[in-house]
Amino acid sequence: QVQLVESGGGLVQAGGSLRLSCAASGSIFGVNAMGWYRQAPGKPRELVATITSGGSTNYADSVKGRFTISRDNAQNTVYLQMNSLKPEDTALYYCNADVRINVIHSRNVWGQGTQVTVSS
Repeated sequence: QVQLVESGGGLVQAGGSLRLSCAASGSIFGVNAMGWYRQAPGKPRELVATITSGGSTNYADSVKGRFTISRDNAQNTVYLQMNSLKPEDTALYYCNADVRINVIHSRNVWGQGTQVTVSS
C-alpha cells in the first residue's frame, strides 16, 4: 500500500508564506515525478508545479516567481514553498506522485489534500 501524507497548510494573510510537505510511504521501489495541484471551490483541479526525479521543474504561470517546488529523493518527499501569497491562491492543495512499486510497474497516487487559505 502506497500513500502520500501532506502537511503545512493553514491560514495566512496576503503577502505571507507557507511551506507544504508531502511524504510518500509504503511499499516503494522509487518515485518518479512528483507535483502539487490545487482546487478552489467551484473550479476544476489545476496544476501548480511538478518536479522530476532529476530535479526539472514546471510551474503554472500564476505561481511563477512566487512558488518553489523541491524534493528530497532519499526521503521520498516533495515540498512547495509559497511566498507572496494572494487570496486567489486559496484552495485545497493536493500532492501527486508517480510511484514505482517494482522494477516494471508504477502507480499514480494522490494525497488527501491540505487546505491553504489566504486572507486579504
